[in-house]
Amino acid sequence: MFFFKRSRINEAVEAWQNRTDAVLVDVREADEFRAGHIPGAINVPLSGINGISIPKDKQVFVYCLRGTRSRQAAGKMKKMGYTKVKSIGGIAGYKGRIEK
Repeated sequence: MFFFKRSRINEAVEAWQNRTDAVLVDVREADEFRAGHIPGAINVPLSGINGISIPKDKQVFVYCLRGTRSRQAAGKMKKMGYTKVKSIGGIAGYKGRIEK
């Protein structure tokens, strides 16, 4: 019997769904977001991350397609003073429901 490790994004989305004080941010471009995103996520493209208006002490989970842009966004947000931001990888590895 084989056991597969659940992906990081699936675990993080589950953790986010169990919290009321966290925000899920999709940093892909608007057209990518409209094509399909995790329900409840907000769209703030990486190119506009400097204008994000989420309280800096709020728990923020950031994702993109494969994880590269989410890591960049989390790094920028940390430099902006966000203390609870975490890159959770990419929607390509997500196994849950997608909203269009």
